[in-house]
Amino acid sequence: MKNTILILLIIIIGCILATGCIGQIKQVNTTSNSTTVTPTNTFTSFSNETNISYGTVPTEETATSGLKGPLRISIGGWDADLPAYVDNKSVGIVTKDKPLDLMLAEGNHTVKVCAGMICEEGNATVKFAKQNFVDFEAQLIRDVEFPKPTARIIGYNPSGDTITVNVEFINPSAKDLYMTADIRCAYTYIDSRDARVGSMATGLVGAEVTSGQRVRADLDLGLAYGYSYVYAIPVISGVTTR
Repeated sequence: MKNTILILLIIIIGCILATGCIGQIKQVNTTSNSTTVTPTNTFTSFSNETNISYGTVPTEETATSGLKGPLRISIGGWDADLPAYVDNKSVGIVTKDKPLDLMLAEGNHTVKVCAGMICEEGNATVKFAKQNFVDFEAQLIRDVEFPKPTARIIGYNPSGDTITVNVEFINPSAKDLYMTADIRCAYTYIDSRDARVGSMATGLVGAEVTSGQRVRADLDLGLAYGYSYVYAIPVISGVTTR
């Protein structure tokens, strides 16, 4: 009987010890035959480094700050109405009496005005609160010479009772034109009564002139019958275009 009770006590104590072992959490190393159970880390570690994507650092000329500055486009005393462009975009008409005032984004800009087929170009660096100017008068005088469609006498050749006048038609406009010029030439001669008489020879000459081009046309003026002619220099009394 005593042995039986002793055995029961040993069994009960063993169960109590076994139950206490189950409640403990032990760190178990991973082996090839077992799996380690480890707590899950729910926090993300912070890094002192920040990844930044760097592009090309803009220069002063190409930077787009969002600011704008003033620019005036002018043609000085050039007597014409010319279309103006900034960065190949039309911005209006500039005239002798009315320069073109614009507000443009800061930076470099290409500016040009066109007289027919000839375009004069310049550069402007626009800055905030700083007035900039581009004037094309000198370039227009050098390259275009004439602001509007015109005609001029480039030579003449008197021969007896005829004088041949050489006329140049100039079309700096943006469209093709038919141009005419009235020519006059004063002269004197001795008539059949041996008296010196004054007279005026007149004529009309015309030509088709393409935009931006020049065309030469000749006119023969017939003089009154006589001899000993004295010729004045021929002049143009009027020019028409259509």
